[in-house]
Amino acid sequence: MIQDTLEQVKDTITEEANNVLDYTFTISKEISITVKGLILITLALVLASILLKYIRRFLTRKLPVNDKQKFVTVFTYLRGFVFLIIFLIGMHFSGVNVTAVFAASAALLIGVGLALQTLFQDIISGIFILVDQSVHVGDIIELEGKVGRVLEIRLRTTRAVTIDNKVLVIPNHLYLTNILFNWTENGTETREFVDVGVAYGSDVELIREILLQIAKAQPKVLEHPEPKVLFTDFADSSLNFRISFSLNDSFDVRFTQSNIRFEIDKAFRENNVTIPFPQRDVHVYAQKLEPK
Repeated sequence: MIQDTLEQVKDTITEEANNVLDYTFTISKEISITVKGLILITLALVLASILLKYIRRFLTRKLPVNDKQKFVTVFTYLRGFVFLIIFLIGMHFSGVNVTAVFAASAALLIGVGLALQTLFQDIISGIFILVDQSVHVGDIIELEGKVGRVLEIRLRTTRAVTIDNKVLVIPNHLYLTNILFNWTENGTETREFVDVGVAYGSDVELIREILLQIAKAQPKVLEHPEPKVLFTDFADSSLNFRISFSLNDSFDVRFTQSNIRFEIDKAFRENNVTIPFPQRDVHVYAQKLEPK
Protein backbone atom coordinates (compact mmCIF):
# COMPACT_ATOMS: atom_id res chain seq x y z
CA MET A 1 0.00 0.00 0.00
CA ILE A 2 2.76 2.41 0.96
CA GLN A 3 4.77 1.40 -2.08
CA ASP A 4 1.83 2.10 -4.38
CA THR A 5 1.39 5.49 -2.77
CA LEU A 6 5.07 6.28 -3.27
CA GLU A 7 4.84 5.22 -6.90
CA GLN A 8 1.83 7.50 -7.40
CA VAL A 9 3.66 10.41 -5.76
CA LYS A 10 6.73 9.73 -7.90
CA ASP A 11 4.63 9.60 -11.06
CA THR A 12 2.86 12.81 -10.05
CA ILE A 13 6.16 14.62 -9.41
CA THR A 14 7.58 13.33 -12.68
CA GLU A 15 4.50 14.44 -14.56
CA GLU A 16 4.57 17.88 -12.95
CA ALA A 17 8.29 18.22 -13.66
CA ASN A 18 7.74 17.27 -17.29
CA ASN A 19 4.91 19.75 -17.51
CA VAL A 20 7.17 22.48 -16.16
CA LEU A 21 10.06 21.50 -18.45
CA ASP A 22 7.74 21.33 -21.46
CA TYR A 23 6.18 24.71 -20.72
CA THR A 24 6.60 26.76 -23.84
CA PHE A 25 7.37 30.45 -24.07
CA THR A 26 5.79 31.73 -27.26
CA ILE A 27 7.40 34.85 -28.69
CA SER A 28 5.61 34.73 -32.02
CA LYS A 29 3.88 32.23 -34.26
CA GLU A 30 7.21 30.92 -35.54
CA ILE A 31 9.43 31.49 -32.51
CA SER A 32 8.92 29.57 -29.25
CA ILE A 33 11.11 27.78 -26.70
CA THR A 34 10.53 25.44 -23.78
CA VAL A 35 11.87 25.67 -20.24
CA LYS A 36 13.92 22.53 -20.92
CA GLY A 37 15.54 24.26 -23.90
CA LEU A 38 16.44 27.30 -21.80
CA ILE A 39 18.01 25.10 -19.12
CA LEU A 40 20.05 23.20 -21.73
CA ILE A 41 21.27 26.45 -23.30
CA THR A 42 22.21 27.83 -19.86
CA LEU A 43 24.14 24.67 -18.95
CA ALA A 44 25.95 24.75 -22.30
CA LEU A 45 26.99 28.37 -21.77
CA VAL A 46 28.19 27.67 -18.21
CA LEU A 47 30.24 24.64 -19.32
CA ALA A 48 31.67 26.62 -22.24
CA SER A 49 32.62 29.47 -19.88
CA ILE A 50 34.47 27.09 -17.56
CA LEU A 51 36.24 25.38 -20.46
CA LEU A 52 37.29 28.69 -22.05
CA LYS A 53 38.62 29.92 -18.71
CA TYR A 54 40.96 26.92 -18.45
CA ILE A 55 42.00 27.34 -22.10
CA ARG A 56 42.84 31.01 -21.48
CA ARG A 57 44.91 30.15 -18.41
CA PHE A 58 46.76 27.44 -20.34
CA LEU A 59 47.59 29.73 -23.27
CA THR A 60 48.70 32.68 -21.12
CA ARG A 61 50.66 30.82 -18.45
CA LYS A 62 54.07 31.76 -19.93
CA LEU A 63 53.24 35.18 -21.40
CA PRO A 64 54.61 38.44 -19.91
CA VAL A 65 52.16 40.59 -17.96
CA ASN A 66 51.64 43.17 -20.76
CA ASP A 67 51.12 40.53 -23.44
CA LYS A 68 48.84 38.57 -21.13
CA GLN A 69 46.58 41.61 -20.67
CA LYS A 70 46.40 42.14 -24.42
CA PHE A 71 45.58 38.46 -25.00
CA VAL A 72 42.84 38.56 -22.37
CA THR A 73 41.27 41.55 -24.16
CA VAL A 74 41.25 39.70 -27.47
CA PHE A 75 40.07 36.50 -25.81
CA THR A 76 37.10 38.32 -24.26
CA TYR A 77 35.76 39.21 -27.72
CA LEU A 78 36.40 35.68 -29.01
CA ARG A 79 34.58 34.25 -25.99
CA GLY A 80 31.55 36.42 -26.77
CA PHE A 81 31.55 35.11 -30.34
CA VAL A 82 31.74 31.50 -29.08
CA PHE A 83 28.85 32.14 -26.69
CA LEU A 84 26.76 33.50 -29.55
CA ILE A 85 27.42 30.37 -31.64
CA ILE A 86 26.59 28.08 -28.72
CA PHE A 87 23.42 30.04 -28.03
CA LEU A 88 22.24 29.76 -31.64
CA ILE A 89 23.05 26.04 -31.79
CA GLY A 90 21.23 25.48 -28.49
CA MET A 91 18.22 27.38 -29.79
CA HIS A 92 18.21 25.23 -32.91
CA PHE A 93 18.31 21.92 -31.03
CA SER A 94 15.66 23.20 -28.62
CA GLY A 95 13.21 23.45 -31.49
CA VAL A 96 13.49 27.18 -32.11
CA ASN A 97 13.37 28.19 -35.74
CA VAL A 98 16.63 30.13 -35.89
CA THR A 99 15.98 31.08 -39.49
CA ALA A 100 12.80 32.78 -38.39
CA VAL A 101 14.72 34.69 -35.72
CA PHE A 102 17.16 35.99 -38.30
CA ALA A 103 14.35 36.80 -40.71
CA ALA A 104 12.47 38.74 -38.03
CA SER A 105 15.56 40.78 -37.15
CA ALA A 106 17.11 41.04 -40.61
CA ALA A 107 16.41 44.75 -41.05
CA LEU A 108 17.73 45.52 -37.56
CA LEU A 109 20.86 43.43 -38.09
CA ILE A 110 21.59 45.14 -41.42
CA GLY A 111 21.22 48.58 -39.85
CA VAL A 112 23.41 47.69 -36.88
CA GLY A 113 25.97 46.07 -39.18
CA LEU A 114 26.28 49.17 -41.33
CA ALA A 115 26.52 51.41 -38.29
CA LEU A 116 29.21 49.25 -36.67
CA GLN A 117 31.20 48.53 -39.83
CA THR A 118 34.05 50.88 -38.93
CA LEU A 119 33.99 49.67 -35.32
CA PHE A 120 34.46 46.06 -36.46
CA GLN A 121 37.30 47.15 -38.76
CA ASP A 122 39.02 48.84 -35.81
CA ILE A 123 38.59 45.80 -33.58
CA ILE A 124 39.89 43.36 -36.21
CA SER A 125 42.84 45.66 -36.90
CA GLY A 126 43.50 45.88 -33.16
CA ILE A 127 43.63 42.08 -32.97
CA PHE A 128 46.14 42.02 -35.85
CA ILE A 129 48.31 44.63 -34.09
CA LEU A 130 48.31 42.70 -30.82
CA VAL A 131 49.08 39.39 -32.51
CA ASP A 132 51.56 40.70 -35.08
CA GLN A 133 53.44 42.83 -32.53
CA SER A 134 54.33 45.39 -35.22
CA VAL A 135 53.74 48.29 -32.81
CA HIS A 136 54.65 48.41 -29.13
CA VAL A 137 54.11 50.90 -26.33
CA GLY A 138 56.99 53.41 -26.44
CA ASP A 139 57.54 53.11 -30.20
CA ILE A 140 57.78 56.29 -32.26
CA ILE A 141 55.47 55.99 -35.25
CA GLU A 142 54.60 58.14 -38.24
CA LEU A 143 51.16 57.82 -39.81
CA GLU A 144 49.64 60.18 -42.37
CA GLY A 145 52.42 62.70 -41.71
CA LYS A 146 51.83 62.74 -37.93
CA VAL A 147 54.56 61.56 -35.55
CA GLY A 148 53.92 60.36 -32.02
CA ARG A 149 55.19 58.11 -29.25
CA VAL A 150 52.77 55.25 -28.53
CA LEU A 151 51.24 55.49 -25.05
CA GLU A 152 48.62 52.75 -25.16
CA ILE A 153 47.36 50.15 -27.61
CA ARG A 154 43.68 49.34 -27.17
CA LEU A 155 41.52 47.00 -29.15
CA ARG A 156 39.80 49.82 -31.08
CA THR A 157 42.25 52.73 -30.91
CA THR A 158 45.91 53.49 -30.32
CA ARG A 159 46.90 56.54 -28.27
CA ALA A 160 50.13 58.41 -28.99
CA VAL A 161 51.58 61.71 -27.80
CA THR A 162 53.13 64.12 -30.30
CA ILE A 163 56.23 66.29 -29.91
CA ASP A 164 53.88 69.15 -28.97
CA ASN A 165 52.43 67.03 -26.12
CA LYS A 166 49.13 66.55 -27.95
CA VAL A 167 47.45 63.17 -27.76
CA LEU A 168 46.65 61.39 -31.03
CA VAL A 169 43.74 58.93 -30.91
CA ILE A 170 44.35 56.71 -33.94
CA PRO A 171 41.60 54.31 -35.14
CA ASN A 172 43.30 50.96 -35.59
CA HIS A 173 41.93 50.38 -39.10
CA LEU A 174 44.27 53.12 -40.37
CA TYR A 175 47.17 50.71 -39.81
CA LEU A 176 45.74 48.43 -42.51
CA THR A 177 44.82 51.15 -45.00
CA ASN A 178 47.92 53.38 -44.72
CA ILE A 179 51.69 53.03 -44.72
CA LEU A 180 53.00 53.04 -41.15
CA PHE A 181 56.56 54.14 -40.36
CA ASN A 182 57.89 52.69 -37.10
CA TRP A 183 60.96 54.77 -36.31
CA THR A 184 62.08 52.55 -33.45
CA GLU A 185 61.29 49.06 -34.77
CA ASN A 186 65.03 48.29 -34.93
CA GLY A 187 65.86 50.10 -31.68
CA THR A 188 65.86 53.65 -30.36
CA GLU A 189 68.85 54.74 -32.46
CA THR A 190 67.88 56.43 -35.74
CA ARG A 191 69.71 58.15 -38.58
CA GLU A 192 68.68 61.76 -39.27
CA PHE A 193 69.95 64.47 -41.62
CA VAL A 194 69.98 68.16 -42.58
CA ASP A 195 70.29 69.33 -46.20
CA VAL A 196 72.00 72.54 -47.32
CA GLY A 197 73.09 74.04 -50.63
CA VAL A 198 76.09 76.30 -51.34
CA ALA A 199 77.02 78.41 -54.33
CA TYR A 200 79.07 77.01 -57.21
CA GLY A 201 82.75 77.72 -56.71
CA SER A 202 82.66 77.12 -52.93
CA ASP A 203 85.42 75.08 -51.27
CA VAL A 204 83.71 71.71 -50.89
CA GLU A 205 86.35 70.41 -48.44
CA LEU A 206 85.76 73.42 -46.23
CA ILE A 207 82.04 72.78 -46.38
CA ARG A 208 82.59 69.19 -45.25
CA GLU A 209 84.73 70.26 -42.30
CA ILE A 210 82.24 72.89 -41.19
CA LEU A 211 79.31 70.50 -41.30
CA LEU A 212 81.17 67.76 -39.43
CA GLN A 213 82.28 70.14 -36.68
CA ILE A 214 78.76 71.45 -36.22
CA ALA A 215 77.20 67.98 -36.02
CA LYS A 216 79.81 66.63 -33.59
CA ALA A 217 79.30 69.65 -31.32
CA GLN A 218 75.63 68.85 -30.77
CA PRO A 219 75.13 67.20 -27.36
CA LYS A 220 72.43 64.79 -28.54
CA VAL A 221 74.31 63.57 -31.62
CA LEU A 222 75.94 60.18 -31.03
CA GLU A 223 79.70 59.79 -31.47
CA HIS A 224 79.25 56.28 -32.88
CA PRO A 225 78.35 55.94 -35.64
CA GLU A 226 79.99 59.27 -36.34
CA PRO A 227 78.34 61.93 -38.53
CA LYS A 228 78.89 61.77 -42.28
CA VAL A 229 78.75 64.44 -44.98
CA LEU A 230 77.36 63.52 -48.39
CA PHE A 231 77.79 65.54 -51.56
CA THR A 232 74.34 64.77 -52.92
CA ASP A 233 73.92 66.70 -56.18
CA PHE A 234 75.00 69.34 -58.68
CA ALA A 235 71.73 71.24 -58.72
CA ASP A 236 70.61 74.10 -60.97
CA SER A 237 71.68 76.82 -58.58
CA SER A 238 73.71 75.11 -55.87
CA LEU A 239 76.00 72.33 -54.75
CA ASN A 240 73.88 70.23 -52.41
CA PHE A 241 75.22 68.60 -49.24
CA ARG A 242 73.67 66.45 -46.55
CA ILE A 243 74.98 66.11 -43.01
CA SER A 244 73.85 62.75 -41.63
CA PHE A 245 73.98 61.94 -37.91
CA SER A 246 72.57 59.49 -35.35
CA LEU A 247 70.31 60.17 -32.39
CA ASN A 248 69.30 57.97 -29.50
CA ASP A 249 65.88 59.62 -29.27
CA SER A 250 64.51 60.76 -32.61
CA PHE A 251 61.34 62.07 -30.95
CA ASP A 252 63.08 65.45 -30.46
CA VAL A 253 64.88 65.41 -33.80
CA ARG A 254 63.43 68.72 -35.01
CA PHE A 255 65.16 70.62 -32.19
CA THR A 256 68.54 69.12 -33.03
CA GLN A 257 67.98 69.85 -36.72
CA SER A 258 67.06 73.44 -35.89
CA ASN A 259 70.22 73.90 -33.79
CA ILE A 260 72.34 72.55 -36.62
CA ARG A 261 70.76 74.94 -39.12
CA PHE A 262 71.42 77.90 -36.80
CA GLU A 263 75.07 76.86 -36.51
CA ILE A 264 75.39 76.32 -40.27
CA ASP A 265 74.10 79.80 -41.02
CA LYS A 266 76.50 81.30 -38.47
CA ALA A 267 79.52 79.32 -39.72
CA PHE A 268 78.82 80.08 -43.37
CA ARG A 269 78.66 83.82 -42.62
CA GLU A 270 81.98 83.64 -40.77
CA ASN A 271 83.63 81.77 -43.67
CA ASN A 272 81.99 83.78 -46.48
CA VAL A 273 80.12 80.76 -47.81
CA THR A 274 77.04 81.71 -49.82
CA ILE A 275 73.76 79.85 -49.72
CA PRO A 276 72.30 80.61 -53.18
CA PHE A 277 68.70 81.02 -54.17
CA PRO A 278 67.19 80.46 -57.63
CA GLN A 279 67.39 83.43 -59.97
CA ARG A 280 65.46 83.90 -63.17
CA ASP A 281 65.90 86.41 -66.00
CA VAL A 282 62.67 87.81 -67.36
CA HIS A 283 62.77 89.26 -70.87
CA VAL A 284 59.94 91.58 -71.92
CA TYR A 285 59.41 92.15 -75.62
CA ALA A 286 57.38 95.12 -76.80
CA GLN A 287 55.18 94.32 -79.76
CA LYS A 288 54.36 97.18 -82.11
CA LEU A 289 50.69 97.15 -83.08
CA GLU A 290 49.89 98.14 -86.62
CA PRO A 291 46.92 100.50 -87.12
CA LYS A 292 43.85 98.91 -88.59
